[in-house]
Amino acid sequence: MTPEAKVKKKVKMYLDKAGAYQFSPQSGIYGRSGIPDIVGCYKGGFFGIECKAGDNKATALQLSELAKILNTGGVALLVNETNVDEVMLQFLGV
Repeated sequence: MTPEAKVKKKVKMYLDKAGAYQFSPQSGIYGRSGIPDIVGCYKGGFFGIECKAGDNKATALQLSELAKILNTGGVALLVNETNVDEVMLQFLGV
């Protein structure tokens, strides 16, 4: 399992534990570029979570999509292996 896949797995575990609706959109030819790795709804609010690992940074397109989510009232999170526990606990309050 890649380091980024481990971050995604941990995020999904937190979301499942909290009872959030979530899914991972398809990328590539049938998907839209820049969409966060995990999107969903929690307590009536839309969220998008971009997962990274190591020195990987979000691309300009990914940051633009996260900004669109924020600008329309959603929650946009950028997590990695060093902050995933803190960010998810703060977001979910669990």
